[in-house]
Amino acid sequence: MENKLNFRDSFLPPLYFILALWAVHLFQIWSEMELGYWGIYPRESLGLRGIFFAPLLHADWGHLASNSVPFLVLATMVIYFYPRVALRSFLILYFLTGMLVWLFARANVFHIGLSYVVYGLVSFVFWTGIFRRSLRSIVLALIVTTLYSGMFTGVLPTTEILQRNISWESHLIGGIVGIFVAYFFKEETEEDEHHHYDMAGEDQKYFFERDVFEKTKEERRIEEVERRRIEEEMSRRPLPPYNDWFSNSTF
Repeated sequence: MENKLNFRDSFLPPLYFILALWAVHLFQIWSEMELGYWGIYPRESLGLRGIFFAPLLHADWGHLASNSVPFLVLATMVIYFYPRVALRSFLILYFLTGMLVWLFARANVFHIGLSYVVYGLVSFVFWTGIFRRSLRSIVLALIVTTLYSGMFTGVLPTTEILQRNISWESHLIGGIVGIFVAYFFKEETEEDEHHHYDMAGEDQKYFFERDVFEKTKEERRIEEVERRRIEEEMSRRPLPPYNDWFSNSTF
């Protein structure tokens, strides 16, 4: 059964989620309420509610916009190419990262924003390519690396990051959880990841054997010894009589 969604079905859920974030921010502005207090406040019971609400809250329009676009792109990509694990991956990234931020992030400050989920999605797509090693997953990993390689500076406590009061810890934790999720779901491949489209037919030659990276060093050594033995046996065989060369040939 085909489980792949079309682009529209993959694009709409992230879009609706982003619209909900913008609605929350508009409500905060119009009501003049300070919703940042609903963020994650590490190691305090009051901050536990932030595990549910922190990704929905943003400091300003710039903060919201900087998270909206990459989330829309990455979430659509995950839903479209990995529909089997998309929802479960998102929920783990959302809640597990929030819990770990509450446990390990710096204290005496509220951590808000969708950015740690975005970092988790970047990490998930990249490491899925590493763990699954299918052509499609590797291509997606390269695309994400090209588009969002600059985000990796956000996981380090540089002077600029600290001056801007950016929660680098939540970014780092989100990236680590993304690695965990990619590894956890690495065996749940999609239907079309098993299809190999060979334009040259079944007799196409490859530079390496298709299973070369799945063999152990000992197995490859045994194959090499056997290959050499066969070559030596062939070299010891006498050549056929000179006249037989022409009887078995065509011109």
